[in-house]
Amino acid sequence: MTRTEKLLAELIALPSVNPAFLPPRHPNAGEKRVADFLAATAAQAGLEVEFQNVLVLADGHHRCNLIARLRPRNITKRTILLAPHLDTVGADETKFIPHRKNGRLYGRGACDTKGSVAAMLTALCELANSKSRPLETEILFAGLVDEENAQAGSRALVAQTSRLCGATEKSTHRRDACATILAIVGEPTKLQVVTAHKGSLWLQLATRGKAAHGATPQLGKNAVHEMARVVEILETDYAAQLRKRKHKLLGAATVNVGKISGGTQPNIVPDRCTIEIDRRTLPAETEAGVRREIAALLQAKKLAAKISSATLAPALPLETSSKLPLIRKFLRSTNQTRPAGVDYFCDAAVLSAGGIPSVVFGPGDIAQAHTADEWISLAALERGKNLLLNFLKSLS
Repeated sequence: MTRTEKLLAELIALPSVNPAFLPPRHPNAGEKRVADFLAATAAQAGLEVEFQNVLVLADGHHRCNLIARLRPRNITKRTILLAPHLDTVGADETKFIPHRKNGRLYGRGACDTKGSVAAMLTALCELANSKSRPLETEILFAGLVDEENAQAGSRALVAQTSRLCGATEKSTHRRDACATILAIVGEPTKLQVVTAHKGSLWLQLATRGKAAHGATPQLGKNAVHEMARVVEILETDYAAQLRKRKHKLLGAATVNVGKISGGTQPNIVPDRCTIEIDRRTLPAETEAGVRREIAALLQAKKLAAKISSATLAPALPLETSSKLPLIRKFLRSTNQTRPAGVDYFCDAAVLSAGGIPSVVFGPGDIAQAHTADEWISLAALERGKNLLLNFLKSLS
């Protein structure tokens, strides 16, 4: 068993389910067990460790980002950030017992994203104990909380960017700070360097009608019927319109009507109906623009619906230039001729919006994420660790 596999198995055995998916005070909720274990592992390798308070649980405990720092041999001139997330979606108790079969390691979080956590931290610990520590490049490992819900961890991290570069909170001139010039966000990308991903925009649409007795429906106005026409337009005309809007790495924008609710009982004409839609956005698309185009389309069809946001925080698309020197270097180190794109949203867009150029990279396949039998290839896990280690060793 390699160090990477051993670490991943230990992480799977420590439940870190996002509290948003569990009842209050559930024993599997929160990232604290994983963060504490990783902090001890990092400290044993000689890394500087600190915690960043992000959120407070119902029992009063804090949910904290873990930051482990490897300083260069000389003065710090730039910082590289390794940023996987520590939380997972829920699972039954058997999924927190890691098991190996046919070259795969099974368990909740195996690929999303404890595989990336294990690969990144193992690479950093091995770098700390080698003779190849960079001269002027600082490496930070940031284990982030809450990615699976509202990305509070990455949002808190960019809100305190001075801490990423060794500047103290009392610094007024930031002379001791440096440029964070690349974040590598850990997600299952099949070890492809990803420079673009779609955004995820959740909107609620509501139609209003007039209630009446079911025996005399002609005296009312059926909001469900109105919404049925809205759904038809979104899933046909609007979807067809989006298929013509393509990105070179991401393909077309999409829309999905995922939830509908209306009416109270069969003998009452419903006066209100709502739907919630998932609109996957491309770089340069905005929530305001999406709202305007949906409203215009419905107006053209003589339909009316109130449009509002159905999310706590924006989930923006990502597009990072592959021409940036360090990204070109990372692509070369992975023997990749061109960057890739993915459909899903992750912390990379939050970090990028906060001024940190970001890419996505990690072992595993998103097809296994959130599944009942989540797994990761152990060969890919070890290769991911080695690719990251070689890249970090190449930094000056």
